[in-house]
Amino acid sequence: MWDFNLSKAIGILIKTWPFIAFRMIVYFGIALGYLLAVGTGAGTGWLLHYLSSDPDAGTTYTAWGGIAGFGLISAVLYWVREYILYLVKAGHIAVMVELLDGRAIPNGRGQIDYAQAMVRERFAEASVLFAIDQLVKGVVGAITGTVQAIGSFLPVPGIDTVLKFVNSVVRVSLTYVDELILGYMFRLRTENPYATGRDGLVLFAQNYWSFVKNAISVTLVMYVMTLIIFIVVLAPALALAAILPGAWTAWGIIIAAIFAFSFKAAFLEPLAIACLMQVYFKKIEGQVPDPVWDGRLQQLSRKFQELKEKALGAGPRPQAA
Repeated sequence: MWDFNLSKAIGILIKTWPFIAFRMIVYFGIALGYLLAVGTGAGTGWLLHYLSSDPDAGTTYTAWGGIAGFGLISAVLYWVREYILYLVKAGHIAVMVELLDGRAIPNGRGQIDYAQAMVRERFAEASVLFAIDQLVKGVVGAITGTVQAIGSFLPVPGIDTVLKFVNSVVRVSLTYVDELILGYMFRLRTENPYATGRDGLVLFAQNYWSFVKNAISVTLVMYVMTLIIFIVVLAPALALAAILPGAWTAWGIIIAAIFAFSFKAAFLEPLAIACLMQVYFKKIEGQVPDPVWDGRLQQLSRKFQELKEKALGAGPRPQAA
């Protein structure tokens, strides 16, 4: 059975409604940006085909224009992703931790100011938080990859294919481990996020399988709900694509997918994090990082070694609360 309380997770989302509204603005704004970029690119391509030597190639020009618009906004979002993490995700996680630990938080617009002050206190710059986030993701990926590598040596026909599939499911399910480690940093009021991140990863590794069980369940439910949203949005998206120059049906599917994943980012991801954060804090309660696991992770992942090296030069090690 699950090791989290779903009603408690929903309650956390309700209490952090200013951040849910903030996420809606950000992620649905991104979806709108994609829509405008694709539409503008497709329209430009449609106009350009009149200047070409092949006036019958309208669909081709439209498609390439849309692809160019899609690529352009994707490139822009790639460069601002660390600021989205800093301003949106980290702040929301900070107030979630406060609620899980029974502390009061402000309501309304003041909640966002309060959370961002906590983020700035822990991470002076967005680049620091982003660097730690990438290191943590690298270590989690190495842990998951090792499970498949060990299993591939078993003398069972076809085991490698099965393990690849299972490993893919597990990788997707562990997408939010970096957010949970970030929550652990906020919980300890860390002055050395590198050291706390290292300890949080060791504690995660110590409880790997019990955490994976919950993570897979939450992730499957989340993606089923995302698929349902995609199906609901698909019909109006196809209708919208039909009025674009060139009327390329594939754009309707792309538009529906963008809006479905925007809904996932705005609503379902924080719900998943609120559930899995309960599991993580519950499992590590009263535990201390095991030096044996610390040594294993050092041998397993260069990213973990880098995290440890940065921890030594980043200030005093925090004490568990």
